[in-house]
Amino acid sequence: MTADPLPYPLRLTGTGIILREWRPDDLDDLVALLDEPEIARWTPMPSPFDAEAGRAYLKRAHQGRANGSRIQLAITADGGPPVGEVLLFAVDSNLREAELGYLVGHPYRRRGLASGALSLLSGYACHTLRLRRLLLRIDPANVASTSVARRCGYWLTGEPPIHQEGPYGPTQLDTWEFVDGRVATRTERLKNVAARRYGRRT
Repeated sequence: MTADPLPYPLRLTGTGIILREWRPDDLDDLVALLDEPEIARWTPMPSPFDAEAGRAYLKRAHQGRANGSRIQLAITADGGPPVGEVLLFAVDSNLREAELGYLVGHPYRRRGLASGALSLLSGYACHTLRLRRLLLRIDPANVASTSVARRCGYWLTGEPPIHQEGPYGPTQLDTWEFVDGRVATRTERLKNVAARRYGRRT
């Protein structure tokens, strides 16, 4: 069962980061962000990602926001040009859970923007939307994304991988979760430390 319509419009502000709605005049910046093989490798984005794909993307984003089925926000440093995107979708009001996703353009990586955006939206989802469980789907080979998930308090579940086809071939998505109020066990903390230190999967 889906939840009540999600709030629209929405603007979230954190330390050094502002999440805002996508605008029609973001088209050129959106194309520059998403027309990148590294993003196409891990997502079902069309590749190459041109202006036509960008217009279709912005149209779908607006429709999803207007009908309240998802939260899809541009990541910015100051409310200006977008440097990435964070989203929340597939809300189940009975289970009080939803799925999240994020991406940051190549020139803006390694600045903590993905972690900041994911933490900000995760906090909003738990404290304002009253969701209990948040999910991420990440290919284990996408080390940068798994590092973001781990830094933001998400934990790898034992659920079977999900197969996804993309422009650069198939990916196998592991499920990560954040459960509001959950305290990690000592074993889980040690496994995540080992994963950060040695690159092992948890």
